[in-house]
Amino acid sequence: MYIESLELKNFRNYEDLSIVLDPGTNILYGDNAQGKTNVLEAIYLCGTTKSHRGSKDKEMIRFDQDESHIRMMVKKDGVSHKIDMHLKKNKAKGIAIDGIPIRKAAELFGIVNLVAFSPEDLNIIKNGPSERRRFMDLELCQLNKVYLQELTSYNKVLNQRNKLLKDIGFQPGLTETLDVWDMQLVSYGKKIISLRKRFMEELGEIIRQIHSNLTGQKEEIRLLYEPDVEEEVFEEKLQSAREKDLRFRVTSVGPHRDDFCVQTNGIDIRKYGSQGQQRTAALSLKMSEIYLVEKVTKDHPVLLLDDVLSELDNNRQNYLLQSIHNIQTVITCTGLDELIENNFSIDRVFRVTEGKIDF
Repeated sequence: MYIESLELKNFRNYEDLSIVLDPGTNILYGDNAQGKTNVLEAIYLCGTTKSHRGSKDKEMIRFDQDESHIRMMVKKDGVSHKIDMHLKKNKAKGIAIDGIPIRKAAELFGIVNLVAFSPEDLNIIKNGPSERRRFMDLELCQLNKVYLQELTSYNKVLNQRNKLLKDIGFQPGLTETLDVWDMQLVSYGKKIISLRKRFMEELGEIIRQIHSNLTGQKEEIRLLYEPDVEEEVFEEKLQSAREKDLRFRVTSVGPHRDDFCVQTNGIDIRKYGSQGQQRTAALSLKMSEIYLVEKVTKDHPVLLLDDVLSELDNNRQNYLLQSIHNIQTVITCTGLDELIENNFSIDRVFRVTEGKIDF
């Protein structure tokens, strides 16, 4: 599976763009703030419905325009598929696969799997729990349609419950309706906890060898899922927290507060690891994503490397580049010197200048 081409209209700083990608390694190079990352964002968005930068739809539409269009051609098992996506300022995005509109985002998943890696991901270990939850959600939503549906439903119920908690402050009689939302929250939440637990176990098995190789067999890494509440006691804990929730007007128990711990040689590196240890662990995490996608889908993902190479030392650069020679990769960078010096195989080069791309 690989991406054949990408067309953009009024997306970010691109008025009109059409590029054909090589199934191997593609390089987008140019000065900062020229639009390299925007191309990767469009690819990720078109394949997952979400921005890897966490941007909202209206933020990605070109200035002074009301809508944006992305078209991506993907070849899978020898058959080409067309993904069309329309972004609109004040409406939900529209998505069509091979000309047929889809109603649920889950229908898109499975056509193309993407792993995006940016400099911000190197801070996933030392940043707060929300970053690590986002890491779990982005990958799980691609790999498991059931998870996507359960997470979407859970978040809707969570928002409704939080709104109700605020409304009860003005209308105490609404308290009796909390039971309805609690029942749904527990139902969706239990499934999320179970699927996250299995995901972290699978990822933990894969990451051990990768991290050992990256550290020259000096460090042993472990991933420990830390659910805010265990699934079998979720209902009980939610009931116990009701008085607190009513006082603070927010839901205090559930998988929306989950985290996971990263240990190397038994030490929690979120708190006690050096910056080098944290960055190496983050690299191991992202590389483990690639292998997990291959294991689950029996196919290679497309790898998007957004100016990451400049953030890594030579050893980590070399390990990363040597590990991705058999999958389609799109790399953004400010120059080609490091790639040339390392004799890295490059199949297609694009120069990006002020929202335009030269081949």
